[in-house]
Amino acid sequence: MTTGAVSAAASPRTSLLRREMSAGWFTFFMNVPSLACLLLVLAYPVIYAGYISFHRVGLAQLRRGEFPWNDFDNYARLFEDRLFWLAVKNTVTFTFITVGAEVVLAILIALLINQQRIWTSRVTRLLILLPYAIPPIANGLIWHFMYNFQFGFLNRIMFSLGLITEPINWAGNPDTALYAVTVPYIWRTLPFAILLVHAALQGIPRDLYEQAAVDGATAWQRFWRITLPLLRPIVAVILILRTSFAFAVFEEILAITQGGPGDATWVAAWYSYKMSFAPPNNFGLGAASAYVLALMIGALAIFYVRFVYRRVTL
Repeated sequence: MTTGAVSAAASPRTSLLRREMSAGWFTFFMNVPSLACLLLVLAYPVIYAGYISFHRVGLAQLRRGEFPWNDFDNYARLFEDRLFWLAVKNTVTFTFITVGAEVVLAILIALLINQQRIWTSRVTRLLILLPYAIPPIANGLIWHFMYNFQFGFLNRIMFSLGLITEPINWAGNPDTALYAVTVPYIWRTLPFAILLVHAALQGIPRDLYEQAAVDGATAWQRFWRITLPLLRPIVAVILILRTSFAFAVFEEILAITQGGPGDATWVAAWYSYKMSFAPPNNFGLGAASAYVLALMIGALAIFYVRFVYRRVTL
């Protein structure tokens, strides 16, 4: 083959590579504004929080604009604080209750919706989505009034049904306050899990159930042998997402109990908030606690991905 023929054969390939490179650069430049916004909104605050977590930052330092280097003192003080470990304990309890309840209720409700007729299923899905559309703060305020000791709707209903003889201080009792906060959170976030499970149920072939019914399998056996194993990947996704969000719960705590009564509902995110924005406004300690919370969430996410999601998708 002559040199001219080689050049003619190579030119289409070269022009194709050039077009691909041009398209790649064009895509990159089109995404530069989005990347810049993400860096400003997400990366910069995270990096700056890490910076002040190693400095002594209070109102006096903010006025002067001088942040003395504090080494690891903020982290040492954090790990020595009994209130921080109480907040971590409450966070773990809150996450365990809410995530476990969401997974179980999502499967049960999705199975119920899946058995309905088409038009009733659509209406039910619309009604189920309503709590998910309510802002977290508004949801917390609604339940705050429902839990009210004197004129709360929940006590009134239980009185009318004869279930109680005197009002219960749901959110004001240290023994019940944390559990009372879990209910509004579950009510708001459950629709997300229901929709995921319902979508997964739609993807299970009907032939599997028909063949199992022909073989004499009961409803429970069909659920245990067919439905549940095929739902495991989506359940793993729900566990990853809901655990991460539940570990950082804040809005319902702010609206319903504000960490009270006493320190009964202090969670990790509330601890970071109070350390930073309540006197004496130790922003360095608040940033350190926020970083520790982020590391906990990251460790949980890695654990779920490696030991839960990967196993169920193999």
